[in-house]
Amino acid sequence: MNDKFFIQELKEKREEYGISQSRFAVACGISREHYNRIENGKAPLTEELKQEITKQLERFNPQEPLFLLIDYFRVRFPTTDAENVIKDVLQLKLKYMLHEDYGQYGYEEQYILGNITVLVSSNPVLGVLLELKGKGCRQMESYLLAQGRSWFDLIMDCLTADGVMKRLDLAINDRAGILNIPMLKGKWKRGEAISYFRSHKDYEGSQKNGDDIPESTGNTLYIGSTKSEVYFCIYEKAKEQHAKNGTDIETAEVKNRFEIRLKNERAYRAVVDLLTYYDAERTAFSIINRYLRFVDVEEDKPKSEWKLNEDWAWFIGEHREAIKLTTQPEPFTLERALRWLHRQVAPTLKMVQELDKQNHTTLLKDMLEHTELKEKHKHLLELEKTDIKDRIDTAVQKKTDGVF
Repeated sequence: MNDKFFIQELKEKREEYGISQSRFAVACGISREHYNRIENGKAPLTEELKQEITKQLERFNPQEPLFLLIDYFRVRFPTTDAENVIKDVLQLKLKYMLHEDYGQYGYEEQYILGNITVLVSSNPVLGVLLELKGKGCRQMESYLLAQGRSWFDLIMDCLTADGVMKRLDLAINDRAGILNIPMLKGKWKRGEAISYFRSHKDYEGSQKNGDDIPESTGNTLYIGSTKSEVYFCIYEKAKEQHAKNGTDIETAEVKNRFEIRLKNERAYRAVVDLLTYYDAERTAFSIINRYLRFVDVEEDKPKSEWKLNEDWAWFIGEHREAIKLTTQPEPFTLERALRWLHRQVAPTLKMVQELDKQNHTTLLKDMLEHTELKEKHKHLLELEKTDIKDRIDTAVQKKTDGVF
């Protein structure tokens, strides 16, 4: 991005966010006169200053620089009756769930609706397991919205049905690029962090692009043992999504993500806290503050008294607006399957089509005519004929607590 375009975009965004030059200059740590010269193109811009200005600008973004999601939810129920869990807890209609006579984690069968999975065992010790991964959480939010319920309602219904929490992930999404992952990795390695955790893993992934040149999939930092009941995963979400789906890094909504991953007793304590205070920010940051803080070196003081790193202090709540539990409802569609088809299969189909033209054959037509749809494909086609309201069970009415 050249300086002229950068300055033009900076001025437009600053005015759109309603920030005065004086206030913004203070945030950037420069004088108002210096900042005025920057906007008028009369002061040089280093890459370091550009990064600082961009970071500070997004802190004033009225769309909230940080937002919090539930991104993994797993509960086990002490019953072998999956139908009751689907009907009474999820409040969905069983007929729209695809039944498969196999499962994972030792379960014998499963019911699936998009990315919502209910696993079943005849062994009462295993019982029924509800599992919502990232996409499953977003799809469940679509149904909760249609039902007039919230995450708090669903969690309460799970516990009322004697559900046992097995995993809960709270994801704090960073729109502003406040979480500088390479910097945090460096501070951890240099001992500029105070934490109960002793173990960590960090890496920068890569994959080959079309020219066989390694392409970064982003920096990741795990703090705490992944085998423990609580650990953190901090990573560059925009780069991960670019590598996975080809999305543009510059325009990505989420730059970085901080995930709190909780299992078993720790997950249970977290949902109890959520239901006690109805304040997801309190729950999330009380966990973070208990286990971790990044600091700046002060040579004349013991490490326990080193001051908080400025960016970290802002991240955990200093001088920023409160954040709430957000939802991003995403109804299940065939879009993901079609994207995969376009990326992975379409080129081969195109090749066969050209081969048919070249050799005067009907290979592609014959293949399609002799291919039988599996049950899951028939199920997906049936889902496309219905909408969310068709699939919810409205027999039990719930009041919303306003999260939506």
